[in-house]
Amino acid sequence: QVQLVESGGGLVQPGGSLRLSCATSGSTLVHYSIGWFRQAPGKEREGVSCISSSDRSTHYAESVKGRFAISRDNAKNTVYLQMNSLKPEDTAVYYCAAGWGCYWSDFSDFWGQGTQVTVSS
Repeated sequence: QVQLVESGGGLVQPGGSLRLSCATSGSTLVHYSIGWFRQAPGKEREGVSCISSSDRSTHYAESVKGRFAISRDNAKNTVYLQMNSLKPEDTAVYYCAAGWGCYWSDFSDFWGQGTQVTVSS
């Protein structure tokens, strides 16, 4: 069974950093790509970043390129999202998800509960 648990959200000032964690169960990282998504109030959910299970390639939305970095630690069954130079527009609930690839449409069945990130002075 695929289980995903996010942590690491919080309140940070503009320009600050946060690291989100997505703890996964069993052999999830062997079989699934892991994506990070976010949803701001009144907006649709959008894909932020993904790391592939097959070749560990990484993918980013244009809005976060150069500021966010995704990584994985297989020994800890955990995927991280390092977020730097945060902006108020990064404020959202962040979710991790398991999918078959790194197209945003590949993610449909397995989601975490989300963690709130608020960027404000």
